[in-house]
Amino acid sequence: MELTARKWLRRGGIFLAICVGCSIALGIYYRLPDHSRRVPSYAIADGSHTKLGQANAAQLQAHPGQAGVHLLPDGRDAFVARAILARQAEQTIDVQYYMYHQDTVGSLLTQELLAAADRGVRVRILIDDIYGHESEDTWVTLSAHPQIEVRLWNPWRRNRNRMIQSILRFRDINFRMHSKSFTVDSEFTVLGGRNIGDEYFNANPEVAFSDIDVVAVGSPIDEVSRIFDEYWNSEFAYPVESLVRPGSTEALSTLRGSREAILARPATTRYVQALIESDLAAKLAKGAMDFSWSEARVIFDSPTKKNRDENSASDLLISQLAPYITESTRSVYIVSPYFVPGDRAADALIDLATNGVDVRVLTNSLASNDVTAVHAGYAKYRRKLLRGGVRLFEFDEALKDRDGKRFTWLPGLSKSSLHAKTMVMDGEWMFVGSFNFDRRSLNINNEIGLLFRHPDLAGKPAHDFAHRVGAV
Repeated sequence: MELTARKWLRRGGIFLAICVGCSIALGIYYRLPDHSRRVPSYAIADGSHTKLGQANAAQLQAHPGQAGVHLLPDGRDAFVARAILARQAEQTIDVQYYMYHQDTVGSLLTQELLAAADRGVRVRILIDDIYGHESEDTWVTLSAHPQIEVRLWNPWRRNRNRMIQSILRFRDINFRMHSKSFTVDSEFTVLGGRNIGDEYFNANPEVAFSDIDVVAVGSPIDEVSRIFDEYWNSEFAYPVESLVRPGSTEALSTLRGSREAILARPATTRYVQALIESDLAAKLAKGAMDFSWSEARVIFDSPTKKNRDENSASDLLISQLAPYITESTRSVYIVSPYFVPGDRAADALIDLATNGVDVRVLTNSLASNDVTAVHAGYAKYRRKLLRGGVRLFEFDEALKDRDGKRFTWLPGLSKSSLHAKTMVMDGEWMFVGSFNFDRRSLNINNEIGLLFRHPDLAGKPAHDFAHRVGAV
């Protein structure tokens, strides 16, 4: 009996040793490459001597310490803003996105970034690697340019099984950089909900996301640039050439030579024309953009969010945003495509409603939601919120107007989905950013947004919210 027990113990020890050995071997096999030799870089802080800086000088002087903000609800205008700013860039462009497709809009914007680099502009591109592999040939090619550097955030190990990586590196892979910013010459920045892809800019004939960005100048710029630097120089940002391969000058020449073919595509025509004909393009080109000036602050998640503990709650975007919500006395309007608040936030919204605050939430219906599992998470809270006095509204891909006629949110498209992430508190404070009011944005993903106080600018979305959507 004793010999049998010893034999099983021996076998158990051997099995354990094999498991430990396999775990170590797999850890080495799937380990990310060394990127300790990458060179840190930082924002070029002073853009006052550039065309963009000079165009802003009088307005900035008239509104010291304030932010000039301009909302971009229209997809074509959102593309124009980025493309024209890239064309006007003289010293630096910093690009940070969760998703960047090389489709109509994406390839056009890529050509603008390449053209800027050819003029001597420094271009830094930081892309989350959850879908980074889809455009990695482009990123590798761009990295061959002496004025362009591309880094991928929290990357997958190339030439290794992604399913196994998602198991072995689950905690790492689960944390994603969902932030979105586009900053030019340390003078202009574009923040908001849009990734770079046709569906975010009304360019996809099959589907579109209703979304919103904000162009900002003035006080937020230094903070956005500082935040970008934190992410850019973080341990989680890997030069694309260290993950894939070095880029080649031949591939770069081919990409540069593809510009005319891209511009000649029928799908690009209206976007190319918009760069010539739109009012926004003309105002940007002349330095005459209309801004609303206000108190503002940039709120964001620390790039070390995945390593946070209970003592670092102040580093969370929601911790910075929550006081503006919970201290509201009249109204809180939340627009979030994915709304899974969790018990704590749900209780806070119910407390507001109980105390007479008009609390309304607009989110996707099951029909318009592109992530069914998220809608299931929202459905768990729906009855509790409604019973607590929170008014819920659901965006449908085919809504009814006041005459009872059916229409899509974006006419001419077969399907549309809510993607905007905004909040308006007391009709005065407005938030525009990448933050979804769900568990991922609250606790896992890295987010950024602009919070500003402007009753006229915030009041219109609040009025539209109250009068143009239908109650559940």
